[in-house]
Amino acid sequence: MSKESRCAEQSRKTAETNVELSLDLDGNGDSEVHTGIPFFDHMLTLFSRHSLIDLNLKVRGDVEVDYHHTVEDSGIVLGECLRDALGDKSGITRYGHAYVPMDETLSRVVLDLSNRPWLEFRSPPDCPDAQNFPFSLVEEFFRALASNLRANVHVEVFYGRDGHHIAESVFKSLARALRMAIA
Repeated sequence: MSKESRCAEQSRKTAETNVELSLDLDGNGDSEVHTGIPFFDHMLTLFSRHSLIDLNLKVRGDVEVDYHHTVEDSGIVLGECLRDALGDKSGITRYGHAYVPMDETLSRVVLDLSNRPWLEFRSPPDCPDAQNFPFSLVEEFFRALASNLRANVHVEVFYGRDGHHIAESVFKSLARALRMAIA
């Protein structure tokens, strides 16, 4: 499989957002992420670093209204782009899993690049938000990603008290599980 076959670009323009994304599955984890949401930029930068996927993402969204459209559309485009870069998926591991601690938090992501989209997202019902970022948007991002990557993704937050740590643990778990699955 040539390196070019594991690179992709996608864009999406709606009334609420304009998303442009390019990635290289065989990168070094380098990223340039600008979504207009500093915490989300931080999560996607960590995703890139821990998955070793080079990621260039620029989003102009209606963040003055709320963050929902920007987060969801970013997940849609990332899922489409990953699917494109994987092509027919021949030769990949297909399955991946990772447990990642972040201070008091422990999360797990298990995934199958099966072409059967499903998201099972389990977190404590009283899961706290990160500062300026509702935790519910983490699940929305994962739902959009799983649907458009057409992957079976299971996320479980075992425990945690800090919203930032919980979100970071989940994004890093996704990154490491995906890194395993695309190998």
